Amino acid sequence: MSEDFDGAFDLIIAGGTVIDGTRRARFETDVGIVGERIIALGNLSLRNARRRIEAGGKMVAPGFIDSHTHDDVALLSQPLMEYKVSQGVTTVVTGNCGISLAPSRPGMPMPMPLSLLRQEHGDTATFPRFSDYLDALRGAPASVNVAALVGHTTLRAQTMAELNRDATRQERLVMADLLEQALEDGAFGLSTGTFYPPAAKASTEEIIEVGQPLTRFEALYATHMRNEAEGTLTSLEETFAIGRALNIAVGISHHKLQGEANFGKSAMTLPLIRAAMKCQCVSLDCYPYTASSTMLHTDPAKLQCRVLIASSEGHPEMAGRDLSEIALQWNVSRAEAAGRLQPAAAIYFSMDEGDVRNILSFDDTMIGSDGIPSADKPHPRLWGTFPRVLGHYSRDIGLFSLETAVWKMSGLTARNFGLKDRGTIALGNFADLVIFDAASVIDKASYASPIQAAEGIDVVLVNGRVTWETGRHSGARNGQVLTPARSISS
Repeated sequence: MSEDFDGAFDLIIAGGTVIDGTRRARFETDVGIVGERIIALGNLSLRNARRRIEAGGKMVAPGFIDSHTHDDVALLSQPLMEYKVSQGVTTVVTGNCGISLAPSRPGMPMPMPLSLLRQEHGDTATFPRFSDYLDALRGAPASVNVAALVGHTTLRAQTMAELNRDATRQERLVMADLLEQALEDGAFGLSTGTFYPPAAKASTEEIIEVGQPLTRFEALYATHMRNEAEGTLTSLEETFAIGRALNIAVGISHHKLQGEANFGKSAMTLPLIRAAMKCQCVSLDCYPYTASSTMLHTDPAKLQCRVLIASSEGHPEMAGRDLSEIALQWNVSRAEAAGRLQPAAAIYFSMDEGDVRNILSFDDTMIGSDGIPSADKPHPRLWGTFPRVLGHYSRDIGLFSLETAVWKMSGLTARNFGLKDRGTIALGNFADLVIFDAASVIDKASYASPIQAAEGIDVVLVNGRVTWETGRHSGARNGQVLTPARSISS
């Protein structure tokens, strides 16, 4: 307890069982909050508070940190962020897979998957500097905190007249300057999406050259790798090589093995990742589902599995239907049907449950939802990721303890992204907190009905403000723009 505070608390969470985000065993204590900070832990039964929340029989945990999102636009257009706070998320990491909303300019090309960031009305606001985007978030706060990455594909679209080639030396220098400016403005690092056409032609050398400012800022490199199927091992080696060349931490986004021919290969990839971790800084995240979701591909090789349409601008009535059914109705091939639906997003049933469990249970795996907020029929991970880990995988399957589950969604993520005073319940930390019922917490979102809040998430606080309570959003928009606490090398 803070020794020098003898006044009334703004809020006391009383009688709860704390899982503090460090992976240590749970313990019972009261939590005292003044303003946006935790200032007392202990027996506060005799202390005054403006409000007291009785949490007996419930778990009190750090607010969950979504390590992988595409919430860049939603933070501005859907600032209540109900689909995140309803599952206990208090901080989101944006700008993943090479696509970020900034820096951008009027008339900049927006090929898929960049166009997934467009707003509901079809136009995307432009932010010439990364700081312009962060200032917009500060001026109209969302209900969650945000830590933003800058996207390599966005830098390419900003700089290059055509994207189906490697960047020239001059273009790489321009992109490196834009990256340096974004890092100065508060970006946490650079993400790439070399799996996608707008960045697929970028060489390893291009990424290293563009990424040079990361070294000076000691910033993160996160990647949706070139290949998450037959070429996964080669893609992992490229990721590690980029990290070594720049002497920076690397993050493997939504680690998975796609395609039946690759089922079981997590037994190969995870030891490779573990070996790399012994000599360089490597992190990874995943989501707790066997289906992925992204832009709708038109390459027949990527349409072999079951494909469920999440959204289509040309045919919005097809959202929620299988691509095979649409192709049959139109009497065309799946690839041609996919072409007619563009631009569109889809859900791909292409992973093995055994691999998902292996990757989830890997000690250092963080949890990221990777949801697409703009989809009409989104992947259920948008609303259900974190309660699914707590309820299905931890409680029901017994994949890991509740302490480990919370750590994977809070303390581990805060450590890997360098989020100061967040991710754990400790004196002086920000009061990003979630109170949940360990016996009943579970995701309710499904592929058939994906827009459903979870059960068992009782109360969510963001920077000390109650934001979600008894199944309802309070209307609070108390999120902050987070910036890195780091030293900058000369």
